[in-house]
Amino acid sequence: MGIAEFISAVFNSKELRNKFLFTIGILVLFRFVAHVPLPGVDTLALRALFAGNQLLGLLDIFSGGTLANFSIIALGVGPYINASIAMQIKQFVVPRLEQLAKEGDYGREKINQYTRFLTVPLAAFQAIGMIAILQQQTPPIITEANLIVLAGMVIVMVTGTLFLMWLGELITEFGVGNGVSLLIFAGIVGRLPVTLFQTLSVADTFDPMNLLIFGLMAVGVIAGIVTVNEATRKITISYARRQRGQMAVGSIDSHIPLRVNQAGVIPIIFAVSLVLMPSFVGRYLQTVANPTVSSIGTTISTVFNPDSLMYNVIYFLLVVLFTYFYTSVTFNPTKIADEVKKQGGFIPGIRPGQPTALYLNKILSRITLAGGVFLGVIAILPSIARELTQINTLAIGGTGLLIVVSVVLETSKGLRAQLVMRNYDKYL
Repeated sequence: MGIAEFISAVFNSKELRNKFLFTIGILVLFRFVAHVPLPGVDTLALRALFAGNQLLGLLDIFSGGTLANFSIIALGVGPYINASIAMQIKQFVVPRLEQLAKEGDYGREKINQYTRFLTVPLAAFQAIGMIAILQQQTPPIITEANLIVLAGMVIVMVTGTLFLMWLGELITEFGVGNGVSLLIFAGIVGRLPVTLFQTLSVADTFDPMNLLIFGLMAVGVIAGIVTVNEATRKITISYARRQRGQMAVGSIDSHIPLRVNQAGVIPIIFAVSLVLMPSFVGRYLQTVANPTVSSIGTTISTVFNPDSLMYNVIYFLLVVLFTYFYTSVTFNPTKIADEVKKQGGFIPGIRPGQPTALYLNKILSRITLAGGVFLGVIAILPSIARELTQINTLAIGGTGLLIVVSVVLETSKGLRAQLVMRNYDKYL
């Protein structure tokens, strides 16, 4: 089915058309609220700070493009994402949560409720940290130092995160695709016109050759993301001939699809959380009156400068390590091997049970290395793009492209699946 036929089929279905329009309406509301700034913030100084700081620009990606404006939803859905990741990991550590995850809709609803509760303190902590960082800037970005005003700003920012969490759940339930992912997608896409205008408005940056190189790199990155996201290693599973009542069922071959990028964008989120800490600590230590402490802060800031080689090497290695970690948490070869054995299946040439688990773990380790290296390259791509094109205002956001392409693929697959289901319903 071509793109035109696909769009026509979506709008010809009344239910899908209503879901699509509902999603568009929520995204428009999100972009409107993203431009409502918090009081007491110098927005011009804030934008200048974000334009010259890659670390804050990376945080702006995960906030959905709301942090650069420091709007009432400045934190975006970041705290909710962190809470979701934490709860997902805890399911493999806390037996009670693991049991809830197996109880169907009721268990998932309880876990979602715990995730919402965890989002509140995480959002408050991030809001306090962000306000403290902006207060230390020169010139000061937050003009109000009153404790009551600052407490009010924290409350508003936490409420904004909860509001976005609610919008995301509305899209998931009544719209198309995953709501939280679509909000981040809308924030990234919404900032593209701004960055393009900034690039074209700077005379010394507007070099047609550099823009051509940038465009070719962007196309190559998108093609690579699509290829890796869709790539799977299929492990053949054979089921022996079985007797069902009076009928003998012959052997059946199936497969287990192991994705190359099993972890998605989550390792980058983990790595960003760690690699940003030394930079922020260094910036804080630089403001201390003690010369020794200030010197240590300057050294830390220099080492963890986004343009330094050490920063990019550490960032790359952290992404690879977290890819292995998250994949090992979410995919259990021993459990898969036991399920296959219980169903009478086996991998040709491999004995059922523990040998099957070892074989799956060996294959998973190899393809995870490829996925981890790919994510690591995507993470440090902005630095590579700046060195090649000398464009600072429109550096390729590999992480942003990864999120955008992944959301488009996921949403289109969901729509196609719903179209197929409606075709089946017509036959029934």
